[in-house]
Amino acid sequence: MFQNRAPREIFRPETDAVTGEWRKLRNEALSDMYSTLNIIRVIKSRGMRWTGHVSRMGREEVYTRFLVGKHEGKRPLGRPRCRWEDNIKMDL
Repeated sequence: MFQNRAPREIFRPETDAVTGEWRKLRNEALSDMYSTLNIIRVIKSRGMRWTGHVSRMGREEVYTRFLVGKHEGKRPLGRPRCRWEDNIKMDL
């Protein structure tokens, strides 16, 4: 929300020349106007970068065990929770 507040003040809505109606600024149009990065894309790319670092570490590292480890114990009822590895596969 904060990242769009200042650009919305700078690029205020304008009236359409043909119809005379106010044109609303959508988030996509606003980001195109001042060419910022999509925050979701940034988060996904940083996760992918972290996964690359972890994959190059040794097998005994804590982070590697966190990434590819299996949880022991009884599984809860319902849909299985999404794992970090599953999120990375969806992002690819």
